[in-house]
Amino acid sequence: MIPPRVTLITLGVDDLARARAFYTALGWHPGDEAEGVVFFQMHGMALGLFGRDALAADQGRPGAELGTGAITLAQNFATEAEVDAAFAAALAAGASALKRPEPVFWGGYSGYFADPDGHVWELAYNPFWTLAPDGSLSLAPPE
Repeated sequence: MIPPRVTLITLGVDDLARARAFYTALGWHPGDEAEGVVFFQMHGMALGLFGRDALAADQGRPGAELGTGAITLAQNFATEAEVDAAFAAALAAGASALKRPEPVFWGGYSGYFADPDGHVWELAYNPFWTLAPDGSLSLAPPE
């Protein structure tokens, strides 16, 4: 059985130094680095940045064109104001605005940006899920 968890997300990037600078500008701190790869410690997991061509080779698919946009990474926040502040910080760090935060059809509030390599992030407030003070998410409704 494979447990339902994610411990590492690795993004293929065109320019490792540029990608590292972007995530550092968000206030994230590299926790480990090696030749051609940078890891950022996140809440209970890590984010890796790896050259796009090197990642394809590591996956056993040398020469494969790795795309972006078919997956959305997301962060949930406790308030709409926190979403707005995070969105502004992402733009200040060099992100491209895809959809500015706004009320959405399902009753929450969210917006999207793309990092310099086109990886899409959603920033959201969902009043129907529980967000613990440490940022842990539960699909259970708030009490």
